[in-house]
Amino acid sequence: MSGPMNGTTEPPILAAADVADLATTGFGFPGPLRDQLNAAILDGSKTSTTSLVLEYRLDGDPFPQAGRRVVVRDNDDRPIAVIETTEVRFARLGDVDLAHAVDEGEGYASVAEWRAGHEDFWHSADMREYIGDPDFAVDDDTEALLERFRVVALVER
Repeated sequence: MSGPMNGTTEPPILAAADVADLATTGFGFPGPLRDQLNAAILDGSKTSTTSLVLEYRLDGDPFPQAGRRVVVRDNDDRPIAVIETTEVRFARLGDVDLAHAVDEGEGYASVAEWRAGHEDFWHSADMREYIGDPDFAVDDDTEALLERFRVVALVER
């Protein structure tokens, strides 16, 4: 692996059966974006993510906490890695900092680039359908959950 995990011990490789009891997550909606985000997780360049607080409220899911471990799934719903949440903070979208934006591993060089890319996602037809509002839009005051994580295991493929 390259990226921030260089110089550290590689995570263990587990069988899918070893992680079957863990909660799962998928980054983005299935498709090319999920492939891109998963690749960034696996190469160590993606160590943060942003979700809208609204997403947790719609799903009725508890907010993640440091120490939580989840299985990351690919487009075919196969497990690829186990990540552990290392930090969670809440912020207005207008207050997201450059370090968080860069650590999302999508190549953003500025908060403005990060924001534009994320607005494209949050204003997409898929997201608006998921939220149930064809006119949904974010603004500076939209509540976000900023999560940092690390890969603790890979899942054999």
